[in-house]
Amino acid sequence: MIIKFWPIKPTKSQINFFIRLLLLLVLAVGFLTFFCLGLDRYLSFQALRENNELLSQWSDENYFMSVLLFVGAYSALSAFSVPVGVWMTMVGGFMFGTPAGGFFSLLGATFGAMVIFFIARYTLADVLRKKCGEAIVSMEVGFKENQLSYMLVLRLVPLFPFWLINLVPAFLDVSPRSYLIGTLLGMIPGALVYASVGNGLSAIFESGTEPDIGIIFSPNIIIPIIGLAFLALIPVFYKSRRKHKTQN
Repeated sequence: MIIKFWPIKPTKSQINFFIRLLLLLVLAVGFLTFFCLGLDRYLSFQALRENNELLSQWSDENYFMSVLLFVGAYSALSAFSVPVGVWMTMVGGFMFGTPAGGFFSLLGATFGAMVIFFIARYTLADVLRKKCGEAIVSMEVGFKENQLSYMLVLRLVPLFPFWLINLVPAFLDVSPRSYLIGTLLGMIPGALVYASVGNGLSAIFESGTEPDIGIIFSPNIIIPIIGLAFLALIPVFYKSRRKHKTQN
């Protein structure tokens, strides 16, 4: 008598669970691998100072390859939530100049942010809603009414870590379109500021000093950025005022 053992067909919920677990595992492994292999040592101003001539020459001779590698590396680091965005943007300015470096940094940061947004939305959003209940629902309603304005403000004003802003909108059911537009437009000022700092790194290294990564908080830079943030909030104020009049 031959007994056949047929594998049990997994349910749709089980498949989704394993996919979510796999995605979270990939993110965790990527983040831990970066630091366990000591790759953070190579993403430092000291390493850049020691290899700035070699890097400049290689990027000039292999421009398109260097662009692809830079955007790919920036995207991967952003997706793994490794906190090196400011440093990478300055390297972009160092390698490609202010306009191009800022643009390539925007591409890498935005693509990586979109990846982590979709992963967080797929893997954790439902779980968080069940745990937090009404609290997150009320936040979600308020955020979704003016999601593009809020996304622009969060990206413009450098108060919160980049990785945190990548995650929170995924839990508040922000649309991918608003997330993409808010991320891309909101990061333009910061990308250009830090790319311009990176563009002058050679002179900074020759002088033996360190770049000022807190330059974005200087009054002549942060005040215009805050002004842009207030402009982004005008639709929010208008909707609130109109709603108040309607209720009265």
